[in-house]
This record gives sequence, C-alpha cells and structure tokens, in this order.
Amino acid sequence: MSVEILNGATIDGFVEDEEAFNSWVHDSFAALDEDQDGVLSYEEMLKELQCLRVFETEFGIDVKTDPDEVAGVYCFLFSQFDRDSNGVLDFEEFKTATKRMMLAVADGLGLLPLQMILEEGSFLKKAVEWESTKLVP
Repeated sequence: MSVEILNGATIDGFVEDEEAFNSWVHDSFAALDEDQDGVLSYEEMLKELQCLRVFETEFGIDVKTDPDEVAGVYCFLFSQFDRDSNGVLDFEEFKTATKRMMLAVADGLGLLPLQMILEEGSFLKKAVEWESTKLVP
C-alpha cells in the first residue's frame, strides 16, 4: 500500500487512454479467469466483488450483515456486469462494466486532489502510476 494524491481527472485520463486502460483490464481479466476458459464465472468474480467492500462503514470496520443479504447483493452486482444474462462475463462485458465503475468513481471524486491509501495493483494505483508517467517531460 502507498499514500497517493489523485482526483477524478487522474481516473478520467487513464480510462481515456485506450491502450493503457485496455492493457490493465486485459491483465485483470486474465488474473481473475482462474480456469483460463475466456469467461468469468460468478465464483471467479466473487473475490473481486468482495474487494468492493460494500458492507464497510467508517475506517475499515465491517458491518455484521445477514449472509443471505450479502449473497443477494453480490448476485445483483454480478448481474450488472453480466449484460446478456448468460451467467458468465466475457471480456467486453467486464471491460464495459469496469469502465462505467471507474468513471463513476472519477465523477464522485471530482477535481479536488485527495490523498488516499491505495493497494498495489489496484485500478486507482495504476491510474496514479499512469498519470505520473505523463508528468515527466
């Protein structure tokens, strides 16, 4: 983990750089596709969905939630990725949903710089690294 400064423009710029964004999405998809069958099952996506930490409150404290409610939320999130409702995600579905999520995060951050703790390999960390290469003449 590292402390970084970023804003919505950092994310927007990375997403708009099709080569950089597509490369990161491709690598992420390949890492999640454990059986290397070219699609992501719900089971393969579950760990990634859990990383979204939708049941977290302040300062990393998890809320004790009914397991059925948790399962329902993760199924709903998966269905938002699975646009053709065939029970798996192909690369294009994954890329489209990832792009939508990241642009929503960018919109939420706005243009004021924020200092954040970022995990190595995360999308936000990759966006910050991408931006730093653009700042060096």
